Amino acid sequence: MSETKPETSPKTEEKTAREWLNVLSKYKNPSHARSFLEIGMTAVPLLFFWGLAYWSMSYSAWFALALSIPAGVFVVRLFLILHDCSHGSFFRRKKLNDWVGRVLGVFTMTPFDEWRHSHVMHHRTSGNLDKRGIGDIVTLTVREYKERSLKGKVLYRLYRHPITMFLLGPIYVFMIRHRLPDELTRASAKSWTSAMATNAGIAAVIFLIIFFFGLKSFLLIYLPMNIVAGAIGIWLFYVQHQFEETVWEQDEDWEVANAALYGSSHYDLPHPLKWLTANIGIHHVHHLYARIPFYRLGKVLREHPRLADIQRMTLLESFKCAKLQLWDENKRRLVSYAEARTA
Repeated sequence: MSETKPETSPKTEEKTAREWLNVLSKYKNPSHARSFLEIGMTAVPLLFFWGLAYWSMSYSAWFALALSIPAGVFVVRLFLILHDCSHGSFFRRKKLNDWVGRVLGVFTMTPFDEWRHSHVMHHRTSGNLDKRGIGDIVTLTVREYKERSLKGKVLYRLYRHPITMFLLGPIYVFMIRHRLPDELTRASAKSWTSAMATNAGIAAVIFLIIFFFGLKSFLLIYLPMNIVAGAIGIWLFYVQHQFEETVWEQDEDWEVANAALYGSSHYDLPHPLKWLTANIGIHHVHHLYARIPFYRLGKVLREHPRLADIQRMTLLESFKCAKLQLWDENKRRLVSYAEARTA
């Protein structure tokens, strides 16, 4: 990480996190033409790789399977467009954001209205130790982990293990958990409608794939493509907040703007990956002002380069995040299990 939060009140270009809100507000207006272009530039390559994979099945099942990887990358990009729609930042009109998000939810296995609720809660509570558990990755403090029983520690380790987090977890989240509302006993009619309507759409897509292209295309292209997309999506979400110098505070010390700017990373990817991941790596700016469409985030950093240094993390540096599991309240950073033993 090239820059961490200051010990005292955060200042960048003589601005606090809250003062940056006024600066960022001018970038919020989306362009409908650009937004529709982004959808096209995502859907066309996805269809291309899908078609190429289907054609290649006659020659090599392994090659068809391999092509599910680039197809999965563009599913991630579709999801990130859905993500902008959930913040009302992709189009000016709410209904357009909502319906584009709902349609994309079918192709990304995500019930839009239900997911939007948990994601908004994530933005409102990110980094708050007293409000964990909604739309985030479970993170224990060192003290909480040490107080757990042996069974509790084993379960936490299994949950945080990379195989669970980035392979089994995405399969569970996108293919199982998203089929029902998060809070079954307290779910609203809107949550149930969101989940069931999305399920109906997914079922229709699967039926059409099998009917027109065969079961083999479903098994070799559709399923792997969505598993790849889920794994990439969870990884991106993980490194956005699970890095060493992130922010976690007790509720009385927590402040939403500081948590947004300093508790979210600037995942500074190579330019092709920035485009493929719809600038979601500029996550600290997004969390601070979520109404900015992703295609304007790069302009924010170009015009305010000081923001680019805050919580910056390269692709190579990001792999170290997988080793960090617990929040050390004394050291004020995420640590590994080995470090926690000496705490």
